[in-house]
Amino acid sequence: MKKHILNLFLILTITVGSAQENNQHKWSIKKAENWYAKNNWMVGANFIPSNAINQLEMWQADTFDPGTIDKELGYAQSIGMNTMRVYLHSLVYKDNPEGFKNRMKAYLKIADKHSIKTIFVIFDDVWDKNPKIGLQPSPKPGIHNSGWVQDPGDPASKEDKNFPELKIYVQDIIKTFSKDDRIVMWDLYNEPGNSEKLNTSMNLLSKVFEWAREINPSQPLTAGLWTWSFQELNAFQALNSDIITYHHYGDAAEHQQVIHLLKSHGRPMICTEYMARTRNSRFSNILPLLKKENIGAINWGLVAGKSNTIYQWDTPMVNGEEPIEWFHDVFTKDGAPYRQDEVNLIKKLTAKK
Repeated sequence: MKKHILNLFLILTITVGSAQENNQHKWSIKKAENWYAKNNWMVGANFIPSNAINQLEMWQADTFDPGTIDKELGYAQSIGMNTMRVYLHSLVYKDNPEGFKNRMKAYLKIADKHSIKTIFVIFDDVWDKNPKIGLQPSPKPGIHNSGWVQDPGDPASKEDKNFPELKIYVQDIIKTFSKDDRIVMWDLYNEPGNSEKLNTSMNLLSKVFEWAREINPSQPLTAGLWTWSFQELNAFQALNSDIITYHHYGDAAEHQQVIHLLKSHGRPMICTEYMARTRNSRFSNILPLLKKENIGAINWGLVAGKSNTIYQWDTPMVNGEEPIEWFHDVFTKDGAPYRQDEVNLIKKLTAKK
């Protein structure tokens, strides 16, 4: 961990001149602070309905399921959650732009009914590098996120020939919802450099910020820091985000160190991924810490389902038996809490005085 903290320190002390920064329309610290003060403490989950294996299955016309979304966001509302982080996918837009936007509107209407705001995620470097529109595969028994797909994929994310089409997608989506207060923030790129892509993701990362800044939405822009060894990518993300967002799946002591260092940016913060029980990132030790530090808390997973995120990363259970301890997720498909003490804590910490 000491090496990782040193890398993080370098990210925070790197000069603006040595990391590319796109300042056009970037929010001032004061504007970011005012925005954060107007919002309730954000608590919620990364959401995909339990009957979708990935972003494509969630959003495609044939498998978009408002009933399941409504039911499962109701579970979240019942324990005080008020924010969901939701992944989009450019292939669904490419297939039918207006249909995709209409389904986004339908989702937002359901979320608003449950007093839940949304962080939409645009691009993603995680898992399968060959996303394909149409029928999605069945889950592989016992394999964490066996069907999750990158957006736009690999090598698609590295090829400049794809950028004009991606620019149209990004700008149309953000412009359509640029003044929609049901959207709390745009998370432009999830874990750039993951899946061994490393700094090859810098080109698209810088472009998506440029495209979004040209639209200049009412909502803040961000791209979360997630691994402290990617100095160049992390510096760019930190310097160009209106709100500092980050992922951390370690214990409370490590998490506290990261908080202290990231707070040196002077901007509001949201942890957009945490809670991996077998790594000692739990509601019991992390959620109170985030509340104490006034940092938004978005854990991975709401309802156990086709994403198989009750299983650990890289630790398959080929027979598909339920693990001794769930890795992620809060509810079973029928709405029963996995652990009653956890939902009791969430309710307690989100209760309005």
